[in-house]
Amino acid sequence: MEVPELFERVKNARHAVALTGAGVSTLSGIRDFRGKNGLYNDMDAEKIFDIEYFEKDPSFYYSRAGSFIYNIDEKEPSVVHTVLGTMERRGLIGAVITQNIDLLHQKGGSVNVIEVHGSPRVHYCLRCAAVRMDFEEAAAIVKTGKIPECPRCGRALKPAITFFGESLPAAALLKAGEEAQNADLMLVLGTSLTVYPAASLPDYTLRNGGSVIIVNNMPTPLDGRALARFGDLGTVFGELEQLLGA
Repeated sequence: MEVPELFERVKNARHAVALTGAGVSTLSGIRDFRGKNGLYNDMDAEKIFDIEYFEKDPSFYYSRAGSFIYNIDEKEPSVVHTVLGTMERRGLIGAVITQNIDLLHQKGGSVNVIEVHGSPRVHYCLRCAAVRMDFEEAAAIVKTGKIPECPRCGRALKPAITFFGESLPAAALLKAGEEAQNADLMLVLGTSLTVYPAASLPDYTLRNGGSVIIVNNMPTPLDGRALARFGDLGTVFGELEQLLGA
């Protein structure tokens, strides 16, 4: 399959959705976790995002996450983000299900974004109910070298990102599962489909008679069941951008 046929498949789909992983944001200069230059290679990412360790020492998270979460405002959406945003506006994509926590899909123009691993858009107190701080305010504090704190108890606020040891957001998972089941075409973009339960979503589409097209620079467990597979996100979405006239 060539990119023009991929574009026709999207245009002719009854309900197309996208499932995205860290690979779509590496094009924006954000490091992934498990790639050859990923955060797991030189940072203790599991420790950074461990809920027990956060409760013990939240400064560990904030001192290390600042470089790749709280500078998101300095990053621009990649061609993948902007093309998906254009596709949604034109009615070609019904939803973007993302494992990412970088808010770049929204910045790229997507509206129906389902964040299955949570989001830093909101920071909250683990003790005091209804205490919330938005991302912009929290990021401004982190950039000064300080930690966002609860105005009631003084405890460090936690981003609404799902840490190891926490359950994924139930509402987002339910909505993602519904979108995957209803889709007759799912684009799997920039993910190697190794992190569950998000990695099981393409199976929902396949079991209900839909098709999956994968664009990723590493093998995935579903390559053999995909309708088509492409390797380079930038090239594929650069061509899609031209075909859209975006």
